Amino acid sequence: MSGLLNIVFNIELSLVIAAVTAFILAFLLFLINVPDTEYSRKLAKTKNTIAMCLLACSVLFYVCLRYSGIDNYEVFSSLMMFIVTAMSSSILSFSLTNLLEEGDNDKFYINVAAIAIMSWVLMKGFWMENGWARTAIIASAIVLFIINCSIHIIIFHRTYIRSLRKIEQYYDEEQDHKLKWIRFCYVIMMLTQMFILVYMLLPHGFMKIYALWYVLFMLYFTANFISFLGSHKLLLDAFAYKTLSGQEIMERIERRKKFKQGRDGAADQTELTDPQLARIERALQKWVQEKRFREYDKTRDQIAKELNTTKEMLHLYFTTKVGMDFKTWRTGLRIEEAKRLLIENPEMSTNIIAELSGFSDRSNFHRQFTKIVGCSPKQWRETNGKSE
Repeated sequence: MSGLLNIVFNIELSLVIAAVTAFILAFLLFLINVPDTEYSRKLAKTKNTIAMCLLACSVLFYVCLRYSGIDNYEVFSSLMMFIVTAMSSSILSFSLTNLLEEGDNDKFYINVAAIAIMSWVLMKGFWMENGWARTAIIASAIVLFIINCSIHIIIFHRTYIRSLRKIEQYYDEEQDHKLKWIRFCYVIMMLTQMFILVYMLLPHGFMKIYALWYVLFMLYFTANFISFLGSHKLLLDAFAYKTLSGQEIMERIERRKKFKQGRDGAADQTELTDPQLARIERALQKWVQEKRFREYDKTRDQIAKELNTTKEMLHLYFTTKVGMDFKTWRTGLRIEEAKRLLIENPEMSTNIIAELSGFSDRSNFHRQFTKIVGCSPKQWRETNGKSE
């Protein structure tokens, strides 16, 4: 039994599994065909970059296996895993950041080149005799790895926040759930990469466990990315290239300039005329009667077009006549609709109620309902609307 355990929990076998898994995942990504659109071309580039990263990991695992007969192989395999994590953390960080915002290729190539040099020096240091030079090389590599990961985390966080703002401008409602998978995958990725430092400090025998853990990470990350590739509606809608790259914002600025310059020959418009107010009021009344507020995943421009006006005029109407922005007003209508549906349909789940009311995200529905009504949807239903 002990012999069987030694075979199963073996660093060489762990590396074989890691090498084969990385190669298969890279092969699958290369086989996936992405539609040829403006944004999808950038997405295809990201896909191929991730596939190349997995392929490079497979090669490094194989190289590590080639030296399995040397002395201090446990230390050698630990350094190789360290190189794998250093390389993949940089490439995958740039890949995920590139999904949200066009990245700087020069910095990407410089970063990869720096890691390649660091890896070469680290391998040279392994063959040195024990002493201060070898210790200094390993310590310097670890410090550089920590600095590199910290910089990538800061860059990704800033890019993620900017993307949330852009997608909110595009939809005019809370749609952060469309980006949550990227942030969650990134957190898991960086935790996995940084854990290599912990395993390097543990006694010999634990690196094979980390290698198997890295296999699980590669499977999880690739599965989520492939799932994202399959969300064609998401690609053409929330993740449209023009939206997240900033091109959509520039086009809107141009449209705003044309609107201001061409509307009644005026360069600027700070108030609405009585006919304009009456026209918008009638359009909003009809819009509410038809319960168009329950429709989600619509842009500001689409809603303004439905109301036969412009986004700027609609914003001016709500700020000057209603005293709140359109999004807050529409959320109130959706909550009132949800309150009615909760009472009239006691057997219907709150998730369905949320969707019928116009909320595409369940957590956002519960948060907004509790904030506005003062109780949860469940409490509202159980007390027949007396918990307000």
